[in-house]
Amino acid sequence: MTFTLYHFEGCHLYEQAEALLQGLGIEHARIDIDIGDDAELDARYGERVPVLHESPSGRELGWSLDPPALRQFVQGP
Repeated sequence: MTFTLYHFEGCHLYEQAEALLQGLGIEHARIDIDIGDDAELDARYGERVPVLHESPSGRELGWSLDPPALRQFVQGP
């Protein structure tokens, strides 16, 4: 599994997401993408960032500061 974290650089929610994801040990399997300079990604994710996307399944988790839900998402269905 590979995870992509869509975010706005400098957003406090991004910083919180980063800390929680590091706690789950997936920082090495994660790509971070700042959507601030991409109109298409901003239109898709802007209201929900940070958004965690899992490949290859395409599952997405709009941000929630609920560690159990995040842990369940990372562990898979």
